[in-house]
Amino acid sequence: MKLQQKNLRFLCVWMIFVNGCASETFPRAQNVTWSSLNFKTLLTWSPKPTNYSYTVEFSQRGQDRERTPLCIQTSDTECDLTTALTNLKGRYMAEVQSEPKRGSSSDLTEFPHTASGWFCPYNDTMIGRPEFRIAVSKDQRTITLYVKDIQTAVLNGQKQSQSIRDIFKDDLQYKVFYRKAKSTGKKEKISTSSTIEVTNLDQGVSYCFTVQALIRSRSPDKQHGEISHVQCSPEEHKSFFDDYSLPVIASAILVIAVIVSVVIAVIVMCCKRRQKTKKRGMEGVPLKGV
Repeated sequence: MKLQQKNLRFLCVWMIFVNGCASETFPRAQNVTWSSLNFKTLLTWSPKPTNYSYTVEFSQRGQDRERTPLCIQTSDTECDLTTALTNLKGRYMAEVQSEPKRGSSSDLTEFPHTASGWFCPYNDTMIGRPEFRIAVSKDQRTITLYVKDIQTAVLNGQKQSQSIRDIFKDDLQYKVFYRKAKSTGKKEKISTSSTIEVTNLDQGVSYCFTVQALIRSRSPDKQHGEISHVQCSPEEHKSFFDDYSLPVIASAILVIAVIVSVVIAVIVMCCKRRQKTKKRGMEGVPLKGV
């Protein structure tokens, strides 16, 4: 009887030890990183879990921690926090906890966890590549760029997507780089408007443009958005009269007329000489007897 009690006590101690060891085998999350483009914000980490899961907790500075239902005891290695970060100018920190799988239990009261750095959507989200179209004025001296403000993942009260103009307002500017299509030298123009006029251009010349968002209220390394694809204006094909002035054309006509006159005079002289030579040859031939 005493032996059985000892064996039972040993078995209980062993089970507690095994459970404690198993709990301690949950690996900590690594490389916990914020990733955000146009306010679509993800928290990512590694490695992929095998016999455990992850739970994400996040908090705005000075406030309590929160959880989002899709990121509780999940086997994923990313959590979409776009709609959870409601204060776009707030600063957020997140933690990824390693926990038992859903439906399993553990004796641990605190699980291994890894914290992220601080993240502010307004200051840290990347701004994507803008799209724009080109319109050339009739005199070809002005080209207008119509930039389409990028839509974001942030919704307004009517559940409609807000643009970066809606969010940044006067903080948003656009930087334009432009050059002649056959040149490498660039010029720059900055505009607070989405409609940008580039003036004093050479007539009939093709110009190439790129556009990127600029938010000066941010830190220098995060002020610029992605650069757009290059767009070039059409090259106007000039007529002969556009390329040369009237005096030049008149001079060219005069030169051509002189050349033609000289050629005609030479041809006439050659023909006359040939006729004279032929006539002299016929006079020197004796008449045949009848």
